This record gives sequence, structure tokens and C-alpha cells, in this order.
Amino acid sequence: MRELARWPERLPHYRFVRITGKDERGREIAEMSARRGPLPITWLSAYRDDPATLELHFEHLRAWTKGMRVVWTLTPTRDGTRVEIVHDLKFRVPLLAWLVEPIITHGFIEPIAGKTLATFKSLLESEDAQ
Repeated sequence: MRELARWPERLPHYRFVRITGKDERGREIAEMSARRGPLPITWLSAYRDDPATLELHFEHLRAWTKGMRVVWTLTPTRDGTRVEIVHDLKFRVPLLAWLVEPIITHGFIEPIAGKTLATFKSLLESEDAQ
């Protein structure tokens, strides 16, 4: 999961992940794209992996989700690993947030994140079965 550039190899709904450099805080800048059904969705994120806390951190840098923070938390359990994704979207035009946030969240974020989680789960379970 932590090898962000390799996600398209394992996630069929991902079109690409391109690491384009680093920001002033040392985070990787990644242009990412996945399909939401037939629609290609592309975003730019600053990304860092925190091995000490088992977290992946993303901050969206442009377009509709600019400013959104995403944290993936991996928690070892007796039966495997629990993965939780939290998206903190605060649309930057407060007057339109009531309209735009549900569309972005339910129409794009949840379907793509859900498919990503389900695919990783399936891959990891099939690796464990071998």
C-alpha cells in the first residue's frame, strides 16, 4: 500500500500515479487518476508515509478537492490489519459547500476509496491464502 507509484499495477480502476517531485516539507507530489465508472478523475496530492504511526497522509492541492486532507490508518489486529480512510473535505467556497461537498463525497470520493479498499483487501487476503 505504501508504494504509491505502484498502485495502478494492483488497482485496475487506477489509471496512473505519477510522482512529480517533492514539496518544501519533503512530501512527494503525486498526480493521481482513477476511474469512477467510465469517468476519469484526476487529482494532485502531497503525500507522506508515516511508518511510526502506520499512516498514509494526503493533501489535495488543486481543483474541486483543494485543501482536502486524507489519512489512511493501518491498525494491526489479531486477525490481520484494519484500514480506515478519513477524508476531511471543507469546500473552499463556504456558500456552496452545502451543495458541492455531498456531490464530491458521495459521487466521487466514496466510490473510488471504497473500490480501492475492497481491491487491496482482496489482494491481501489472496496473498495470505497462498
